[in-house]
Amino acid sequence: MIEWSDTWTWLDGEWLPGNPSVIGPRTHAFWLGSSVFDGARAFEGVTPDLDLHLARVNASAEALGLKPSMSVGEMTELVSEGLTKFASGTPLYIRPMYWAENGGYSAVAPDPDTTRFLLCLYETPMPKPSGGSITVSKFRRPTLECMPTNAKAGCLYPNNARALSAARSAGFDNALVLDMLGNVAELATSNIFMVKDGVCVTPAENGSFLAGITRHRVMDLLRKAGVRVEEASLKVSDFMDADEVFQTGNYSKVMPITKLEDREFQPGPVFNKARQAYWDYAHV
Repeated sequence: MIEWSDTWTWLDGEWLPGNPSVIGPRTHAFWLGSSVFDGARAFEGVTPDLDLHLARVNASAEALGLKPSMSVGEMTELVSEGLTKFASGTPLYIRPMYWAENGGYSAVAPDPDTTRFLLCLYETPMPKPSGGSITVSKFRRPTLECMPTNAKAGCLYPNNARALSAARSAGFDNALVLDMLGNVAELATSNIFMVKDGVCVTPAENGSFLAGITRHRVMDLLRKAGVRVEEASLKVSDFMDADEVFQTGNYSKVMPITKLEDREFQPGPVFNKARQAYWDYAHV
């Protein structure tokens, strides 16, 4: 049985400890996937870009046909309440969620008037920047015509999961996932950057992946630090020829990639600048 870390969930006006049951067999989200979430972080006494993550969960709900019921301000107050339930400085994952309780037309579409909300905070250590290995996945990112790629939706994650599981089975830590045209999109769990001749480049937004909040923050911080940052259509060969590769995401923020297939990398100066700039920003 899984041993859950220290967890508190706000649901229907009260804080519940542990992993409470919140849905039943007829809940629309349980069998038809109408759920969205977001993830923010609390660590070292800070919650960087919390407001942006809370705003995005509302945008994701609307993209999936749900009706968000909480303002960013209301969610922020709940996060503040939740933080007091943990020892000061405890590293946490902060996860607001919306889901549909009932179906609407023909039961398949969600009924937006039955949208529910919860906020879950749980202890999650920050990973050390030790680097990771990645392999190119045979699975691809869908387009907006196929899936709600403009939302952080639960229904997207089985595709990420099979890419990640295949990578782990092959002895790698993560998967480099391409879009339908064969361009690099992202990793299975985060956004990706490469550096060549001092220029930092990340895949251009094309609707096939969620361009993350931490991704945008790191791009802005690097530019302010004098690094040239570009968005472009990139192939696997571009990454194989890179001087540095690193990833960004809410869970671990800024982390180096030390191996792509059989090509090895060392954490470089742009990665180091990006990670330090993010930590400095977070603690201002």
